[in-house]
Order: sequence, then structure tokens, then C-alpha cells
Amino acid sequence: MATRVGGNRRKTRHIFQNNVREKGKISIRRYLQTLENGERVVLKAQPAVQGGLYFRRFHGKSGIVKGTQGKCYKVEVKDHSATKIIVVHPVHLKKVVA
Repeated sequence: MATRVGGNRRKTRHIFQNNVREKGKISIRRYLQTLENGERVVLKAQPAVQGGLYFRRFHGKSGIVKGTQGKCYKVEVKDHSATKIIVVHPVHLKKVVA
């Protein structure tokens, strides 16, 4: 039986890549942003920070903040017909302006 090769960030070289204009030092605002329950957010990875990163399938999806877990937020995302709760660090979240 063959074992699976690679980990969680397998095949993410271009998926998690920053735009040329967004490269450089990360803003401290991304770390310290506070989100309320029920607020809509977009999952946008910050490749320089590996902690609290979600699985690559959810990249670019939007979700709803359901609560906190430590420094991270629980985000409810729809995955085809199922809804899943993902624990994500605030660096990888972007508020949706309505």
C-alpha cells in the first residue's frame, strides 16, 4: 500500500502566493483586527504566516464568524452541500464590506 506524499500545504505554491503589490511587510492591523459573531469574512491566506492557516480547498471562499477559539476565529464555510466550521487566525481573514 502506498503512503500519501505531502502535507497540508501540498500544491499551494501559486494558490497562496501574494500579489506583487501586496508583497512586503505585513500590516499589524491584520493581526489585531477584531471580528464580531455573524460578520461575513473572506478567507485570503497570508503566506508569510503559517499558523492558523486553513486547508487550500477553502481559499477565496466567504464565511460567517461563529465564535472564537484562543486567538483564532471559528468560521462557518459552505463546502458543496455541507457546512463546515474552520478555525482560522485573523491574519488570513478579510472583512466583507457590504
